[in-house]
Amino acid sequence: MPKDVRPVHHADRRRDVTMPYAPALLVRRGSLLFLSGVTAAPVYHSHPHREEEFDLPRTMREQAVLAMENLKKTLEAAGCTMADIVSATRYLTAVGEQDDLNRVWAKYLGGHLPTTTTVEVSRLATHANCRVEISAIAVADSAPPSSPRKRRSRGRAPSGRRR
Repeated sequence: MPKDVRPVHHADRRRDVTMPYAPALLVRRGSLLFLSGVTAAPVYHSHPHREEEFDLPRTMREQAVLAMENLKKTLEAAGCTMADIVSATRYLTAVGEQDDLNRVWAKYLGGHLPTTTTVEVSRLATHANCRVEISAIAVADSAPPSSPRKRRSRGRAPSGRRR
């Protein structure tokens, strides 16, 4: 069954400004996909951390590209695309670099506008070299059940009396 996601806008919304996000999205049909936060670091890295796995670029733009590639790869693993994202939380270690992130974000999402929240943090838990982390929620098409579900017995005999 195809998903059904619709943007929600205020009745008195301003049309003379460009917004990089939607105020709300109404999910009427589909399966929710919750994505863990991704950074510029490899999604699959050692725990405890090994320093050599965190030799990351120093600029927000370069790290944002790597984080978006990690996000894209995770979405694809679930059969989704960037256009399926309905909400994202973006954590930055320097809010002054938000415009650099927004340029990369726009390139990857095209005209698609999920809801977003951007938060400045003093440090990301993944590693001190990480400048951005993005977590997201996406909506995938709902596949119809492959076969009808069987009802579980609730401890009643066929006649309706308890066993």
